[in-house]
Amino acid sequence: MAFGNLQNSGRNGGGRRSRDVPAMAEINVTPFVDVALVLLIIFMITAHVMESGIDINVPKTQSVATATKDLPIVQITKDANMFLGKDPVNIHKLVDDIHTKYPGQTAVYLRADAETPWDPIANVMSVLGTAKFGVSVVTRPDTGTGKRR
Repeated sequence: MAFGNLQNSGRNGGGRRSRDVPAMAEINVTPFVDVALVLLIIFMITAHVMESGIDINVPKTQSVATATKDLPIVQITKDANMFLGKDPVNIHKLVDDIHTKYPGQTAVYLRADAETPWDPIANVMSVLGTAKFGVSVVTRPDTGTGKRR
């Protein structure tokens, strides 16, 4: 059983479309809009994850040296939690973790919050110094607009 356009079957034979009937040239945008909305939702959900990090407010100093070395970063929060990069680390395994994750490194950056007690900072500097690591402390310039500590 064959189906055809009965109105046009007599003119051009066999039910083919005649030349006076234009072809449909519209693009269906519904799938495009669906994909765009899904991508927008995914971006909105993951955008805050990309910005999240360890919240550390480094202390201000009079002079700050600009460093461009690519070194491991040891971070200490104001609650004395310690991180190597973004991974939590124990002070007793700090040197081993640095050697494992960053083989051949001889120096690190130490980034501590301005409200961190001195004891954890001194302990980390002592452990790294004993292991013969050079320690560069991360600070930010004092622009003179805030309170002096």
